[in-house]
Amino acid sequence: MTITDQDRAFMREAIRLANNSVRQGGGPFGAVIVKDGEIIAGSSNSVTLDNDPTAHAEVNTIRRACKRLGTFDLSGCTIYTSCEPCPMCLGAIYWAHISRIFYGNTRKDAREIDFADDFIYEELDKPLSQRSVPILPLLREEALETFRLWSEKEDKTEY
Repeated sequence: MTITDQDRAFMREAIRLANNSVRQGGGPFGAVIVKDGEIIAGSSNSVTLDNDPTAHAEVNTIRRACKRLGTFDLSGCTIYTSCEPCPMCLGAIYWAHISRIFYGNTRKDAREIDFADDFIYEELDKPLSQRSVPILPLLREEALETFRLWSEKEDKTEY
C-alpha cells in the first residue's frame, strides 16, 4: 500500500487536533475520517472534559462521521489517528467497517506517557477466569430469548 502526500496531510490534521486537545485540557489524541479524499469528521479525546471514558478521539470521530453521513456503515472510509487505537477504539473501527487505519504514535509510546492500553490487550489474551475484573456468566437461558426474537424478526436492520 502506497502512502501519499495526501495521507500525510490527513495525519497532520489528526495530530493538530491532538495538540489542540492538550492545550484545551483534553487528552493527547486526535483523529479524522476521510472518504473520497475529503475529511468527513474530526475530533479529539474528550474523556476528562466530558466525564466519559468512551470519549476517545476515534470514537468521537466515528460518531460524528456516522451522523454526518447518516449511516452506521463507514465502508470506504479511512481513519487517521494520532496514536495506535486502543482495543475499544479498534473494536469501534471494525464495527464501523472503516476500510483503512493509519496511526502516528504506537501503543508503546502511549504507555511511556502513562496510557496503559497494553494492559487491556494483555487482559484480552487471558482466559476469563484469570482477568483482573471478574467476568461471570448469568441467566444465559433467559438472555437467549432476546436472540431468538432477533433471529425471528423479519424487518430487522442487519449490521
